[in-house]
Amino acid sequence: MTTNYQTYQEWLPRWRGGSLIYRLVGLLAAWGESSYLLQWAEPLGVVLMMLVLGLAPFVSSTLIGVLLLAGGSYWVLLTLSDRDLISITPIHLLVLVYWGVATIAVAFSPVREQALMGWVKLTLYLVWFALAARVLRSPSLRNWTIALFLLVSLIVSVYGIRQEFFGVEQLATWNDPDSELSDATRAYSYLGNPNLLAGYLLTAVGLSAAAIWVWRSWMQKALAVTSLLVNTICLYFTDSRGGWIALLGLTITFLLLVYYWYRPALSNFWRTWLLPVVFAILTSLLIIAFITMEPLRLRLMSILAWREDSSNNFRLTVWHSVIEMIRDYPWLGIGPGHEAFNQVYPLYQRPNYSALSAYSIYLENLVEMGIVGLTAFIALLATIAHHGWHKLTQLRALWDREGFWLIGAIAAAVGMLTHGLVDTVWYRPEVNTLWWLMIALIASYYPQLNSHQSQN
Repeated sequence: MTTNYQTYQEWLPRWRGGSLIYRLVGLLAAWGESSYLLQWAEPLGVVLMMLVLGLAPFVSSTLIGVLLLAGGSYWVLLTLSDRDLISITPIHLLVLVYWGVATIAVAFSPVREQALMGWVKLTLYLVWFALAARVLRSPSLRNWTIALFLLVSLIVSVYGIRQEFFGVEQLATWNDPDSELSDATRAYSYLGNPNLLAGYLLTAVGLSAAAIWVWRSWMQKALAVTSLLVNTICLYFTDSRGGWIALLGLTITFLLLVYYWYRPALSNFWRTWLLPVVFAILTSLLIIAFITMEPLRLRLMSILAWREDSSNNFRLTVWHSVIEMIRDYPWLGIGPGHEAFNQVYPLYQRPNYSALSAYSIYLENLVEMGIVGLTAFIALLATIAHHGWHKLTQLRALWDREGFWLIGAIAAAVGMLTHGLVDTVWYRPEVNTLWWLMIALIASYYPQLNSHQSQN
């Protein structure tokens, strides 16, 4: 890892020297150094971020887009006012590659106008990531941002739990009409869709669990525990099978990373037996829940029903059509965004199986940006995993409890990737902003830890 980091440090200056885009950095540096506004650069940035996180579950996608545009414009202003782009990381470079592939996909798209609209939306999410990665370098601003998000998630979850107990109109046929749960209530809170709510709450669960370790006072820890319990309960009430499986993936990842964190402090006995004991307990609880909770059992068993379950059958039919689209546009796809998908998919769809997306983020990447785009996406995930692990190791060496934010972000990202196997709620702004927030949180530790190493 050290060798990789040194190679990156040697290569980055050469890239900077030859990059035309990088030469724009510092164009407004003289103004920035004298500007009263930019003396509060990071606090103003976190205000824009808090507006997005605070309003996303309650307002229209259009307003979220306007707020993302404001945040992106502010990030551009900060970048032009910097003497040096100190926050650039390997994750930033792979995000840039991913954006570049999307740009090329637009140029070769059979529906360029619609693909361009999707490209604009993707660009807004990526500059949101860039702003967040810069702002979250500050531990205090990071803490306030996460605290606000968890408070908002509590409001969302409490309303969702209320829907479960008091009933609420089901806005669509979310349950198989022929199943025993056809009349069951699925909570959707302010987001209007139970699967979307489940995807939103995954991040809240991961960060709530991390907050139990990071926050110091008993009142703060009580808030973190409350947030963890309430968000987990509400996620269960969504009856989202993908969300439940994602929660399991998130939990396993979180437990493994916590074990890695404390492993040097454990005796030889517990180094060997702690994980088997913990996972035996977790497995026992899952078996008991499966046996005693009928809704849980019926929903999970419906996965094995294959095409006999209407939801399974719908996804399988859509996937078959999407694979045909991928065969016709294998390398660069049809272009990014659901607008492009909506133009091309009707040419391949089966009768009565209209869809707004591929119902899998991996198939969606393939159909939008082809094999090249999926390769760039997987490379981005590999870079995130490598550097997330590297930074976690460094934080563990410093015994810095801020590392638990990193654990929570990695676990939440794994949960969202797991959910994305069978759904594309990830592409909705309420969830997509959280995905890029988690990646920004991982990337934000890069300059901070490098300065620690220099001091040491």
